[in-house]
Amino acid sequence: MNKKQFTSVMCVVIMCISSQLVNAQKKFKPTWESLQGYEIPEWFKDAKFGIFIHWGPTTVPAHGPAEWYGFQMWNEGVVDALGNPEKKPSSSYKYHVENFGKPEDFGYTKFIPMFKAENFDAKKWIDLFEQAGAKYIVPVGEHCDGFAMYNSKVTRWNSVDMGPKKDIVGELFKEARSRALKVGVSSHFAYGWHWWTYKDKFETTDPKLKDFYWDKHKRWEPASRSYVKHFYKRTSDLMSQYKPDLLWFDLGFSEPAYESTRKKIFAEFYNQGIKNKQEVVLNYKNIRYKGAPDGTAVLDIESGKLDRIRKEAWQTDMSLGGYRWGYTNDYQMREAGAYINDLIDIVSKNGCLLLNVAPNKHGEIPLPQQDILKEIGAWLKVNGEGIYETRPFEVFGQGPTNASMKLHGNSHDKGFTPDDFRYTQKGQNVYAFWLKKDDRKVVTLDALGAEDRILNDAILDVRLLGFDKSIKWIQQKNELVIELPKDYKSDNAVCFKIRLKEKPSDILGDQKSRKDF
Repeated sequence: MNKKQFTSVMCVVIMCISSQLVNAQKKFKPTWESLQGYEIPEWFKDAKFGIFIHWGPTTVPAHGPAEWYGFQMWNEGVVDALGNPEKKPSSSYKYHVENFGKPEDFGYTKFIPMFKAENFDAKKWIDLFEQAGAKYIVPVGEHCDGFAMYNSKVTRWNSVDMGPKKDIVGELFKEARSRALKVGVSSHFAYGWHWWTYKDKFETTDPKLKDFYWDKHKRWEPASRSYVKHFYKRTSDLMSQYKPDLLWFDLGFSEPAYESTRKKIFAEFYNQGIKNKQEVVLNYKNIRYKGAPDGTAVLDIESGKLDRIRKEAWQTDMSLGGYRWGYTNDYQMREAGAYINDLIDIVSKNGCLLLNVAPNKHGEIPLPQQDILKEIGAWLKVNGEGIYETRPFEVFGQGPTNASMKLHGNSHDKGFTPDDFRYTQKGQNVYAFWLKKDDRKVVTLDALGAEDRILNDAILDVRLLGFDKSIKWIQQKNELVIELPKDYKSDNAVCFKIRLKEKPSDILGDQKSRKDF
């Protein structure tokens, strides 16, 4: 070997060692200290809008509490879910008896063969979600009932071997990825430990169904080690098979019984992402128990919003059906504009909206839900540049209305007023959203006055997205005043784009080019 060959070989060796060292530094350990090294990927910060899909055997009865039907159907009026005396049976129990028979004669597992999903078409679903303007999708992998909507290698209770006889998650992932959409999957199974009512007359205590209902136990006692171990196996299977970009966990995952397993899953998912050169997101709930320290994952707020800008990106999961997540016969929704305003408010505070849809037992997304998604999508086509890839402005907005930071706070919202505005920013563009348009001729943006010192760069231009003509505006000391064109119409939120002068490229000067240093 000559000197040149030796040098080349040594360079390769050094590069390999360096690569190994970098990978070793990147590898996460199952400790909160190590997991603090996690960084939320830019794709998630840019996406802003995703679609959640709650779907499973509860769409067969399709009654009132939707996906909570399996929790409530056994309550015959002896005790309630917390063990307190209860004189009246639950509405689900009465509905069940009237339509299927007493739960001791017709248990929950009998719904599974009836859940055929014969009209499920992943292509049609993804067509709709793309039209809605969604940038990522998150189908439920397994809800609290434990029925896996994927080709599970751990449990026989899955959608390939039973019910639909299809790999629902797999088909959706394949179609979404063909469109360059990010894909996630949710697990609610940890809370499934608290799901069932155990009485000898119910099938929940049948030894042949133990792999579905698990061991008989008191509802609110901590999950057993064997259940947590089983949960880990199922999660690992889901994670390794489908390699999701996003893993979403419901509140049970944050309970103390899952502490060590939780850190293990975090680390393994992040390391899998590194191995696959895949930037991943993990969502956790912060209900009753704080599931993770800030900076180790992405906080998900259930059906609620924040009242301020959060430094770390976050997410709200919200359902078209309010407190109903799965499909029911009395599924009730708001107007599309209400969801649009929620999206704007969430984005202005550094969040993303994961909006849930509810297919029926046949695998169809009902037309009223489709109509709302299409209206959201049409609005985003016009105004999306003020949503996608934006970051919070110095203040999130102005006006009398703000979110109430409480569990399911969205159900307490009374909507926005014509005095409510929200801001976002992208580079030297500020976007101001007027959430509820009325018949006024001018609007004033209090944060954008010349002497407010929120804007350091001069305003060059103001225009109205979706309107081709110029509009009149003037920046005064304490506000930016915009005159509304008479011939502009919009049923939903209006977006003004404020273009600023380019900021100085190097405020302190180019140090490298200065010879006196």
